[in-house]
Amino acid sequence: MKRRRGEAPESGCLQGWAAESQALADRWRVRRGPLPPGRRGAQFLVGLTVITGLPAALPTLPLELTVLYNSLLFTLGASDSAIEGEAEGIHQGLLRVLEAFGSCEQDLSTEELWQKVLQEVTAEELQAPLHQLGALQAAWWLAAGRLGSTAGLFRLLSKPEDLGTARCSEQNEFLSLLKAWQVPAEEASLPLVQSAQELKEVLFTAAAFLLGLQELEAGNFPTALSLLQKAAEGFCSKRVLAQIYTCLGCCVQRMGKPQTALQQLKRALQIDFHCLPALSHAATVYHELGEANAELQVLALLYEALRENSQAGASSGPYFHIRTELLVHTPILASLLRHRHPSEVKYQLAQRCLQYGRVDDAVEHYLDFLALIQEGLQQQVPLDGSSALPRIPEVFLEAASALEQVGRHQDAITMCEEVISRTTDLIPQKLQLEERLEKPECLSPGAELAGGLLSQKERLCCLAWRTAGYLQQGWACAKLGQSKEAVTQFSRCLSDLLRVQLYVPGVEPAENLQPEVEVLQKIRLLSLIGRGAQFLELGKHKEALLDFQHSLQISPGDPAAASYLVQALWNLNRKQEAAARWQKLSQSPPEADWQPAGQRPFPLYLLSCLRQATFPHGESLARSIQHYLGTIQDPSS
Repeated sequence: MKRRRGEAPESGCLQGWAAESQALADRWRVRRGPLPPGRRGAQFLVGLTVITGLPAALPTLPLELTVLYNSLLFTLGASDSAIEGEAEGIHQGLLRVLEAFGSCEQDLSTEELWQKVLQEVTAEELQAPLHQLGALQAAWWLAAGRLGSTAGLFRLLSKPEDLGTARCSEQNEFLSLLKAWQVPAEEASLPLVQSAQELKEVLFTAAAFLLGLQELEAGNFPTALSLLQKAAEGFCSKRVLAQIYTCLGCCVQRMGKPQTALQQLKRALQIDFHCLPALSHAATVYHELGEANAELQVLALLYEALRENSQAGASSGPYFHIRTELLVHTPILASLLRHRHPSEVKYQLAQRCLQYGRVDDAVEHYLDFLALIQEGLQQQVPLDGSSALPRIPEVFLEAASALEQVGRHQDAITMCEEVISRTTDLIPQKLQLEERLEKPECLSPGAELAGGLLSQKERLCCLAWRTAGYLQQGWACAKLGQSKEAVTQFSRCLSDLLRVQLYVPGVEPAENLQPEVEVLQKIRLLSLIGRGAQFLELGKHKEALLDFQHSLQISPGDPAAASYLVQALWNLNRKQEAAARWQKLSQSPPEADWQPAGQRPFPLYLLSCLRQATFPHGESLARSIQHYLGTIQDPSS
């Protein structure tokens, strides 16, 4: 028999809907996973029929709101991605509640609707369904970062006496509001795929996690630590718990507690050994502690784990449609849990080995990394700037430095020649630095090269790579005993550096160009010292003296240049002048401790050249000068 418009549906129809909901919920609980598309569609169609096909009536509203709640849960759980957008279904459900009580408020926002419904609707049978929808609304707003709207909703859902009790037990206001909310008893005849109480526990964990991340980003580390610890005590999967402990490790690391940070990161790996960001952060902590062996072991383990490309996480335990990972998705979390690429870790291994003087291992890692480049590195690494991979010429130069240190001088020369040949056409004949010529660039590495246009900063980088190639070739030839060829390479380096006027009287380089200018100045200094040292080997002491004098003009007080200058003077038989300079030099700080004020660290590919530029004959020269001074003071001897 047809039902006339405005009449309540028959009880048999309601029982059929309830039975369908019960069957779907039972199947879900057995499977512990999302329903298949067909079943999700059936559940959603039931809710859609209830909401759009019948006029609102108080007797049917509890079932109607419960079906709406289940339908939205199924929809969200099926997406398996972060919750986004607005919950339009909840908005329509609230309008249905007001319609049942004879009110039409189509123009109200969702927040205004919640305020009106919770203040005016007091029917006991609607309290549990409304609280269920309120929890779902809170999840939506929390995922969108609307903490103010979420807090206001919980104030409406909670009783005043409960709010006062919760404030005494919880310092954070938002968490106190969430804790104060008392979930009404839910009717057993209306099955739920996820109870409001379970959703409350997920919301508390997600809120503590989100607030802890916000405090961590703001630099309020003690508060962040407290909130993240609350999140770790909450209700979540093992995968999320491992992520929370990883964030805890990062927090205490920034508080200056590296050993505690390691404990938290190890805890993360014990919970979920697939939490590879914890391994990455552990390597960083070991680096700060100066524990080279542990750092390299962790990096090697991380590289092997990434190569296996194992993305399976730890078992998540009971499955819920609304989960913490769907609610917390902030930039700082994405940064802390950034998925690194095997090539990136391989390069870091090469760098660390080179820095720690393990040059044999460094060579192996660099050659492996260069092989990956040949295979097509762009297919493995995103081009969005998130990777820590360097510019390719720097990799070649660092590899050349490692090869040179293991005695493979000819291979180092060949590696540098690759850099020189590829940068030849990218450098103009003249490059004039001007004050604040351009704004600092935000382009990703290689963007200017790809577009065919080079900024001044890029040209300076190319010039630094090319001249560093000549510099390394010069030192490699010197090690091979080819002094004339070494002089040629050092001279080519200096000739290229004449293309740019590094200092203009009264004009400072733009701030974003300062690092490149300092690197070029250092390359020029090392080239002059290197060429002067080879002039000494060839017996050209006057030419050597000029190079060392120019070196000291670039870097006054540089111990290596000053020592070589004394040697040149001594070889030219200007012994009195040499002795005077040596006496002044002996009162200066040791060469290893000498560092110009405010100087930035130099690129890794220059470190071997810096070591080779040190003066090797300090003790013998000192004995000769002391003997000479003794002779002057005692002519009879």
